[in-house]
Amino acid sequence: MTDPSSHWPRLDDLVLDGALVRFGDRVDDAANRAAVAYAEAVRAEALPGVEEVAIGPVSVLVRIDPLAPERAGTLARLRDLLAARDWPSAAPPPGRRLWTVPASFEGDDAPQLAEAAALAGCSVAEAIAALTAEPLRVLSLGFAPGQPYLGTLPEAWNLPRQAGLTPQVPAGAITVAVRQIVLFANPSPTGWRQVGRCAFRLYRPGGEDPFPLRPGDLVRFEPVSPAALAEAEARPDGGAVCEAAP
Repeated sequence: MTDPSSHWPRLDDLVLDGALVRFGDRVDDAANRAAVAYAEAVRAEALPGVEEVAIGPVSVLVRIDPLAPERAGTLARLRDLLAARDWPSAAPPPGRRLWTVPASFEGDDAPQLAEAAALAGCSVAEAIAALTAEPLRVLSLGFAPGQPYLGTLPEAWNLPRQAGLTPQVPAGAITVAVRQIVLFANPSPTGWRQVGRCAFRLYRPGGEDPFPLRPGDLVRFEPVSPAALAEAEARPDGGAVCEAAP
């Protein structure tokens, strides 16, 4: 029987869209470390014809101008770069930050926490402890500007998405599914369960740095009361504190 791990990493030529480099077919810490490190290495190469380098949870999309005369050479260099290192063992990116974010897991801020806790086989108190115990890695940004996918949570939190959509969760909603947390940048419909809320502004249009989070950063939620969260909303970054990650 073929070892599934032998298929990774792989590079697929997407022709008009560039190249997709994948480090696995499921989200895990090693595959995400590999994607973040490989993307940084590609950016550092400044390869001709490359228009964008976008990080997914376990993949990197390298958009290449399809009319660039150097396209074949750029693809060859991407393959050489992929073979040059053991990317899953890469160190965390330099300059990554740890964000400590006040979050409420009570009342209207956490309308589906009890349901999610039951699916995870724990009490509400145990659920809050599990969701806030360790910093979570920013796996990727997507779906909306600056919106992070955070992970990975313990296996008990490999929860399915809902069968239907919640019509709208608020900006700052902390939602959970498939061992990940999505922290919503804007009000939005979702199939993920809302288990908390924070006041961290994830998208700052017109700012010098419109996206405060970067793939590889760490986010730790600090449980606070709804009243304390209301006070935090008036503070910069919704009370979030940024420091160099260990």
